Amino acid sequence: MIHPLILVLVFIVCTVLGYFIIKNVPSLLHTPLMSGMNALSGVTIVGAISATGVAMLGDGNWLSQLVGTVAIVLAAINVFGGFGVTYRMLMMFNRKKKN
Repeated sequence: MIHPLILVLVFIVCTVLGYFIIKNVPSLLHTPLMSGMNALSGVTIVGAISATGVAMLGDGNWLSQLVGTVAIVLAAINVFGGFGVTYRMLMMFNRKKKN
């Protein structure tokens, strides 16, 4: 079994790395790049579901289950929000033809 301290360390490293990656993206490319990469955010949902499943099969700690459920909900909001941004961006370039 993986020690919880290792999981916390991986989370902290990923958070810092993600911050620096996003910080270095020019603002002109930020929205198209982030909306184009939205499909990869589904990996977050898979990870959250897996972690919650392990928490439910393991010791049955209610706090782990609650945090996992919140992670699933927040990841789903991220994915659906990203698709919404992409749709709105594409509608900006869709010109209606006048007859």
